[in-house]
Amino acid sequence: MKSSRFWAVWSPRVKGPQTRYTERVELTLSQIQALPKTDLHVHLDGSLRLSTMLELAEAQEIRLPADNPEALEKVLHCGEHAGSLVEYLKAFDTTLKVLQSADALYRVAYELSEDAADENVRYMEVRYSPILHARGGLRLTTVVEAVLAGLWDAQKDHGIIANVILCGIRNISPESSFEMAQLAVAYKNRGVVAFDLAGAEYDHPAKHHLRAFKLVRDNNIAVTIHAGEAYGPASIHQAIHVCGAHRIGHGCRLREDGDLLHYVNDHRIALECCPSSNVQTGAVKDLRTHPLKLYHDLGLRVTINTDNRLIADTTVSRELWLCHS
Repeated sequence: MKSSRFWAVWSPRVKGPQTRYTERVELTLSQIQALPKTDLHVHLDGSLRLSTMLELAEAQEIRLPADNPEALEKVLHCGEHAGSLVEYLKAFDTTLKVLQSADALYRVAYELSEDAADENVRYMEVRYSPILHARGGLRLTTVVEAVLAGLWDAQKDHGIIANVILCGIRNISPESSFEMAQLAVAYKNRGVVAFDLAGAEYDHPAKHHLRAFKLVRDNNIAVTIHAGEAYGPASIHQAIHVCGAHRIGHGCRLREDGDLLHYVNDHRIALECCPSSNVQTGAVKDLRTHPLKLYHDLGLRVTINTDNRLIADTTVSRELWLCHS
């Protein structure tokens, strides 16, 4: 698979007068499904098929909290308000149980690309933290290569281009983030296009992971950071000015700091918005109060993404349709 550039960071500046089209065009969900799309913020371990989870658990003799799709859906609070980011993240304790083998990682990566291709997603950046998939003894390189193999084979079969963003985890340790950064450097130009910092945002500052960010920036690897989801604009400020983020994951609370908002706009820092997920985690009250439209109207570069197809119970088409309607 040929590795593509980090999409939103390197878009060329458009010169000359801009025309804003204000006439509203009504689109149906099926029309949106037919449009070519991207998904720049999607987590591998939050985007499994329920049926696959159950099959993997049975094959690996792993006991899940539920043994049928309907009950498991409730355990994972799919599409429901979780109350907070910390509560939302607890669902990953369940999904990660079945993602500790190379075969499982290959299958889930392939199926994620297959599902995205079915709704005409043409380009996707899949993120995950290899260290979370090495609890059963897998080598970190085996984890990375299993996921890449699944994405490559899906590209051959379905035509969708999918690259990888490797993640450090805020609430694990700076040392593990540095290890993930080393992997990102090792697999640069082999399918890995960026480095991210995910996990519990509150009380886990990004600046604690500076060594990892320095390594990837020194090797000309793009940086995106989850920020402004469960903490205020100070988290976004730190992600950009201290850690060197080129994109911001979520950024819901950017609207609380007008000066920083203008800086983000002036420096073309793209926001990876995930509307349904942001409601689930309590980052916003509901879709009507989501700042995405404000950001768009002010000229910020916003992208609309799934975050977690399974846990958010969504697709790119559904997210776009919700924003449209």
